[in-house]
Amino acid sequence: MFSFPIQILPADIAAETAALNAKLTKGISNLTKMTDDDIDIGSTPKDVIFEQDGIEVYHYHALVEQAKIMKTPLLIVPPLINGYEVADLQPDRSLVRNLLNQGIDVYLNNWGYPRQVDKFRTIDDYINGYLDDTVDFIRQHHGVDRIALLGICQGGAMSTTYATLNPDKISHLVLTVTPIDFDAYKANHKPHEGLMFTMGAEADVEQMVAVHGNVPATVLNESFMMASPFILNYGKYADVIDILDDRQAVQNFLRMEKWLFGGPDAGGQMFKEFVRDFLKGNKLVKGDLEIGGRKVDLKNLTIPILNIFAEKDHIVPPPCTVALGKHVGSKDYTEFAIATGHIGIYTGGLSQKVLAPTVGKWMRERNA
Repeated sequence: MFSFPIQILPADIAAETAALNAKLTKGISNLTKMTDDDIDIGSTPKDVIFEQDGIEVYHYHALVEQAKIMKTPLLIVPPLINGYEVADLQPDRSLVRNLLNQGIDVYLNNWGYPRQVDKFRTIDDYINGYLDDTVDFIRQHHGVDRIALLGICQGGAMSTTYATLNPDKISHLVLTVTPIDFDAYKANHKPHEGLMFTMGAEADVEQMVAVHGNVPATVLNESFMMASPFILNYGKYADVIDILDDRQAVQNFLRMEKWLFGGPDAGGQMFKEFVRDFLKGNKLVKGDLEIGGRKVDLKNLTIPILNIFAEKDHIVPPPCTVALGKHVGSKDYTEFAIATGHIGIYTGGLSQKVLAPTVGKWMRERNA
């Protein structure tokens, strides 16, 4: 007599159905009781110490005793096209908190949400204007000649550019998943790797800005999700069922969603220039980049550099990041790999144990 290799018993179906119903019931209860305050992001205590044109600079409260705090302050530079909260997503998964626990005096540039009038801001405005003003304020506030920079993704490309132009103001440069050579992924790459760069290079950015002024965050989010459409559009929501009865797990999931879908629009002129000069033109590594009439020559970047990349990063593939090493003039250049993805480098469990301690150790060894 023929029998199926997998036996499905009515009692098992009933038990699974009952368990799922119980999970859904508790999950609905969890969700209906949550408020926006329960889904807090960017919650590490801080003060706004400097502000101009809607851009805020945060100084985070120390988490260790004063004697253990390094003398060199560190400014985190997030990307312009994402919310700063990726560095401080939840209390137990926060790059900011982990850096504070290493004895680093942490500042952060929150670029804010551009208004329509801000569509005319250039990269020069951001790098030689707002970022330079922030660096000068922190230098004066601490009474030091130079500070350290930590760049996140696009903010890393901006930090690299700024440090190259201002070697008298920056003492240490830390980069995380930073695009430097936007063409380096093309050799022997998998189809899904660097897809964001491929789409960006083919996009009619001039038309996008002409229509919108500032490029809406929804457009940027859709582009990001197309880099891994099944997981980011469907898979992660199907998996939510497994955690619905765990209030903390649901909170953490919603924190990520709040950050992902609550980001800023991209300032029109800045976005055009970044796509034209960095992504399409790849001018940073070609030596053709000019900001405010000043040429950006990476050979002039001679300060200590710590370049951290994610081994599983399909947004900024590792070759695009580690290409920096062959272009800079620094004799103190270090690369460090973490076995995670582009966002996981800030929010993943492994990164909590590795990223900030590596930065702290590296800075201490260089008398920061």
